[in-house]
Amino acid sequence: MVMRRTHLRRSALVAIPVAAAGLLLSAAPAQAAAPLPFTAVADRATTTPGGSFTLTLTLSNPYDTPIQFVYQSVQPTYPTTQENGLKFAATGCGTQTNGCSENVHGGIARYNVPLAPGASSSFTVTYTVAPDSKCGAGTRIDLYSYLYYEYNTGLANNSGIVNLPGTQVPCA
Repeated sequence: MVMRRTHLRRSALVAIPVAAAGLLLSAAPAQAAAPLPFTAVADRATTTPGGSFTLTLTLSNPYDTPIQFVYQSVQPTYPTTQENGLKFAATGCGTQTNGCSENVHGGIARYNVPLAPGASSSFTVTYTVAPDSKCGAGTRIDLYSYLYYEYNTGLANNSGIVNLPGTQVPCA
């Protein structure tokens, strides 16, 4: 009986590290989310009060199945919201959106879907800086976007936050 206990202990001492090593080696490594197939371009780097700038946002489909649902919002960054006296508004949207509201900070992108494999879809948002807006060397309008889309008949999706090109607001 003493022999049996020793044998079981030795077996357990060998089996536990082997099992732990097996679990560690079989664990799948964490995978980074796929980069968003999205580009954004601003038509000007500086916009004086009373002027406007346009963002062109483009979503491409790199998958072998259509993208069938897209939600995208555009918001000002926190530093932009803290600029006292900085005044701007979305004043125009491209034809593929649901139009602009007073604050436009919602699901403004309405890409033509389904978006076929290899295809791209773009839309534009024009922002106008108020004539009486704050301006100066350090004054900027910076925006970011939250993008979510589904493909593979809804079985797969991707999402993320993307910084968008902004514009400097110098005084005239």
